[in-house]
Amino acid sequence: MSDSSRRGAPPSRDRRSSRPAASRQSGPRRQPVPKANVGDVADLSVVQVTEIGAFLDWGHPRDLLLPLNEQRFKPAVGRRVLVMITTDREGRPVATQRLERFLADTSDDHRAGDEVVLMIGETTDLGVKAVVDNQCWGLLYHDDLSRPLRRGQRLTGYVKRVREDGRLDLSLLPPGAAKIDVVGDQVMKVLREAGGYLALSDKSPAPEIKARLGVSKNAFKQAIGRLYKRRMIVIEDAGIRLAPSTEASTEAGADGT
Repeated sequence: MSDSSRRGAPPSRDRRSSRPAASRQSGPRRQPVPKANVGDVADLSVVQVTEIGAFLDWGHPRDLLLPLNEQRFKPAVGRRVLVMITTDREGRPVATQRLERFLADTSDDHRAGDEVVLMIGETTDLGVKAVVDNQCWGLLYHDDLSRPLRRGQRLTGYVKRVREDGRLDLSLLPPGAAKIDVVGDQVMKVLREAGGYLALSDKSPAPEIKARLGVSKNAFKQAIGRLYKRRMIVIEDAGIRLAPSTEASTEAGADGT
């Protein structure tokens, strides 16, 4: 952000001043709930567009200014924009769509297995870019995704791998044993929904397992192996079945007994 734009940025608009007097006097005033704060990357709704820029709803009493020279495209009221929230020279909060000035492509602070906060960004040929801990970019590969993601979605993720160049590969599943348990929970859920039998086995094609459960064949094999050892399922040639004891407890729970 240039010095001139920072000096020229006016205080953020107070959205309360634009409300009709009757609405301000009707009942107790609710305190706004912050959607984001300075230092965050956030997906915010445009509430007004003026000659100096767009104003965004960030859950504070005063709307957040996105100056003209910090825009990548002309926002429209009701549209959402992905921005970094920073401050101008006077310390006033402002937004910018020029995330590259604040977010690195690599990280020295993250390690494989770290739990991180992700803000979903744009989709690429390889996968979905995500902002990691408001610090840097990482990548969720298409093959690792079990559900669609939307830009601006905030969720918990994990560092799957730190590449030699410092770039981060990400996952929505935790590493190691915890990942197997998550996949196992998914298998049990689908099994129960299917009436206790699922026509998937360790011999099933990987695309079929991916389409049905949203996980890799290797993760599926590890998960059903652990469930079998816990005597929760029976593994058959063509599929897996709830173990009699598990099926009985499920039915008892459904009957409320």
